[in-house]
Amino acid sequence: MTQVSKNGPLAGIRVLDMSRILAGPWVGQLLADLGAEVIKIERPGKGDDTRAWGPPFVKDRDGKDTTDAAYFMCANRGKKSLTLDIAKAEGQQIIRELAQKSDVLIENYKVGDLKRYGLDYDALSALNPRLVYCSITGFGQTGPYRDRAGYDYLVQGMGGIMSMTGEREDRAGGGPQRVGVAIADLMTGMYSSVGIVAALHERTTSGMGQYIDMALLDTQVAWLANQNANYLIGGQIPQCIGNEHPNVMPYQTFRTLDGSIIIATGNDGQYQRLCEAAGIPEAAADPRFASNALRIANRTECTATLAEALKKKTSSEWVGLLGKVGVPCGPINRLDEVYRDPQVQHRGMKIDVPHPLAGSVPLVANPIKFSRTQIAYDMPPPLVGEHAEEVLRELLGKGADEIAALREKKIV
Repeated sequence: MTQVSKNGPLAGIRVLDMSRILAGPWVGQLLADLGAEVIKIERPGKGDDTRAWGPPFVKDRDGKDTTDAAYFMCANRGKKSLTLDIAKAEGQQIIRELAQKSDVLIENYKVGDLKRYGLDYDALSALNPRLVYCSITGFGQTGPYRDRAGYDYLVQGMGGIMSMTGEREDRAGGGPQRVGVAIADLMTGMYSSVGIVAALHERTTSGMGQYIDMALLDTQVAWLANQNANYLIGGQIPQCIGNEHPNVMPYQTFRTLDGSIIIATGNDGQYQRLCEAAGIPEAAADPRFASNALRIANRTECTATLAEALKKKTSSEWVGLLGKVGVPCGPINRLDEVYRDPQVQHRGMKIDVPHPLAGSVPLVANPIKFSRTQIAYDMPPPLVGEHAEEVLRELLGKGADEIAALREKKIV
């Protein structure tokens, strides 16, 4: 069967991706990028829900919309699609056969759903003790919320990130804001990928697979990093402070003559060079601003002093000037500007992948850069059920009559 990347670090690993929407598919795409063979299980006819989450939709060679939304494209590169009705016994049996030939299974069904079909970890690990089985839910397999449906937006609110994201309450438009992408889903996908790779490594010693219980809420709480520590160690409950940083000053946005820039000083030396370049050496010498801790204590006054000076030049002028003296700064780019950025272009972050209907589709490259086992982008997000015949025939050894019977019964 066709491999995504024969030279990838996960070449030889087969993944059964029974997930949909974003968190689970993000895991599958990352493993596919790294060279694993990923077989995506979808509902007959409709496929993954996100295929319909448009517009925009992928356009075919004639410029007409296909049935696949851009949203689906973001998380399903490098996979093979097998449509399967797992509510029927024949569909369940095919999953069991695939699980016996797979190294990893990813699923994000509600707690207990797959157990009803005999497709839970206990049942499948009895058939394949080496199987690494990763379940992704909103709240995990245990606890008082285990049966609740969990969505990224809800989890951003429950897990704390929204309470510290947004402009200050006393300013226009202030108050909690969600992050602009489904960050709880994406981070759960990233943590899940690490857990899977770790379990595969451990298997080389023990010879055994294991169960991985991933929850969006756990992940959202876990990755708050310094804000967690600020609360747990310092007793500080983070608040919405807009584009300012709770622990570093100045580390924020400033208005310029024609827009805004980000200035991100990480030490006193950078702050002093900022003041010199901005023509306000007195701010560098001011005892109220002599250290980061003092600048935090006198944030309002320090910000006002810098803001007055920085609005006198354009954003590009400041980026050029401050860059020359080693003060970290940069623009706030729209996505069209991101993809025109020479550094982004040099790093090859936009790729074009061949597509059977569109000719090719533009996608975003994986940011991991290997020195030897480079990532290959030779499989686009699949059409619904595109690889059903291949998987059933070549991997499971089913004949033409058997496959035709499965199609007749709408199992496939």
